[in-house]
Amino acid sequence: MRAANFLTTTFAGVLGFGLICAAGCKSNTVDKGAFKSAIDNYLSSQQDCLWSTPIKFPVQADTNNDEQTRGYDALVDAGLLTRGSAEKKRFLIGSKQVNDYDLSDKGRSAWTTDQTQPGYGNFCFGHPTVTAIDNYTPADPDAVQYTVNYRYGLHSLPDWANSIEMKTAYPKLSSESSGQRSGSAQLAKSNNGWLVSNVQPAPASQSM
Repeated sequence: MRAANFLTTTFAGVLGFGLICAAGCKSNTVDKGAFKSAIDNYLSSQQDCLWSTPIKFPVQADTNNDEQTRGYDALVDAGLLTRGSAEKKRFLIGSKQVNDYDLSDKGRSAWTTDQTQPGYGNFCFGHPTVTAIDNYTPADPDAVQYTVNYRYGLHSLPDWANSIEMKTAYPKLSSESSGQRSGSAQLAKSNNGWLVSNVQPAPASQSM
């Protein structure tokens, strides 16, 4: 009987502590998943594109300047541009051979127009997402502001951007899709969740 009373008392004590803890105990860890969701939501509006600023087609490039033609030729191979040959006359010193590049039908369907500059645009290939939360400061789970360090990259590339030729001509395609780029952000707690600011490196601004 005494043993039964002891077991009953012990069970009641454990149950009572569990109920109290369920009502009032707080976790001693920070929800990194909430950090990831907040940063992903911020990055979802940021487009990654081939060029840092919008450009306009058609364009010409000197056939003897590999730095000029390499990227355009990769886009020709990807089916996004057409290429033609022309001769450009130069005052007093004859002429030179150039390539004319313009959007193909496939290129127009992949082209992201710039709403602020008629005729200008870019080839955009997605927006980054967070692949891991590396660390955060302070370690205090009750803090209302954190500096969060994370890794990010593109989940996948469109078919036209995923060739060896394109990644060679535009190295950012490889780096952006590796998932190993590092970033940091300030997160502040609000009534509407975590507010993200001071993102580094700052996303390229696109007015598309």
